[in-house]
Amino acid sequence: MRHRKAGRQLRRTSEQKLALMRSLAKSLIEKGAIETTEAKAKELRPFVEKLITKAKTGTLHARRLAGRHIQQRETADKLFQEVGVKFAQRNGGYTRILKVGHRKGDGAEMARIELIEG
Repeated sequence: MRHRKAGRQLRRTSEQKLALMRSLAKSLIEKGAIETTEAKAKELRPFVEKLITKAKTGTLHARRLAGRHIQQRETADKLFQEVGVKFAQRNGGYTRILKVGHRKGDGAEMARIELIEG
């Protein structure tokens, strides 16, 4: 039974899914926009937005909480010094998902997830 199990499974174990979200979040923070499947983009959105909300406070505690998921120092610094500052006056809605069509190989729905302009 799937009672109270929200979110997509993405055909992975919970550990694999967490590793995927961390990797996608790292790429999104570093590059500002990435292209992935629509399902992964929709799962990534709340994961990244919670990290950005932590980055807006800028406290040591928030940095340590975000450090659980963003483990590269350069990426964490960019999250807190650039991305968090950029969205300081905004209350949520930091990302945008745009559909870009089907992938040629298997026909999967592709989407571009990007950080909006602050």
